[in-house]
Amino acid sequence: MMSFFYKRTIKIAIAAQLLTFFAGGAQSFAQTVVVPPKDTVAALPAPKPKVAVVVPKVDNFIQRLDDRTMISLALNRTPEVTPTMRFLSRNLMYGNIGVPAALLVGGIITNDRNMRENAGYVASSTAITFVATYLIKKLVGRPRPFIRNLKIVPVYIPGESSFPSGHTSTSFSTAMALSRAYPKWYVVAPAFLWAGGTAYSRMYLGVHYPTDVFSGAILGSGTALALKPAF
Repeated sequence: MMSFFYKRTIKIAIAAQLLTFFAGGAQSFAQTVVVPPKDTVAALPAPKPKVAVVVPKVDNFIQRLDDRTMISLALNRTPEVTPTMRFLSRNLMYGNIGVPAALLVGGIITNDRNMRENAGYVASSTAITFVATYLIKKLVGRPRPFIRNLKIVPVYIPGESSFPSGHTSTSFSTAMALSRAYPKWYVVAPAFLWAGGTAYSRMYLGVHYPTDVFSGAILGSGTALALKPAF
């Protein structure tokens, strides 16, 4: 059942983003022909009809909302907050690798089989999410916000495409897997605070749209939910 939910969620997220890029595309070649009134046609020396090309608005509501959010965040950065956001983005792998590594070491020291299995559960969830994110990035190829809109000024220039956010997908996968393995408030709260902070940092730094981040959170959480921890 969870596998079905996971696959369905990814398909919906991809479809939503594809609609973002291609909405209005069917009107790209629309034309409006201006025809002279009937009572003046005979008096005119058979003029050629004037053709006015209608330029469609490619951006739909979601894309415009994405752009407005990113511009607002860029304009409201502060010297106090920016280093914290950079820290969250730069140190992502310490959480993604450190959590399963700590569980593995703890399981070996205490001879706790469940803890060792949960280390594998968290690690595999994050690894699968990483691969899925990479494949979707290649499939969709959404440009980074600052490439598409010059009003969005990033703090730094990353590579690859924008959709979905890899930092968000892997951090949420780690947080969800850890929370399922150990459903205690003192585990769940810090885990999702870290994942949420990492996701926000990607928008704040100007390198990912809100929809990139939202889709990444769904992808990462869905992977962790599709697999089973050791109880």
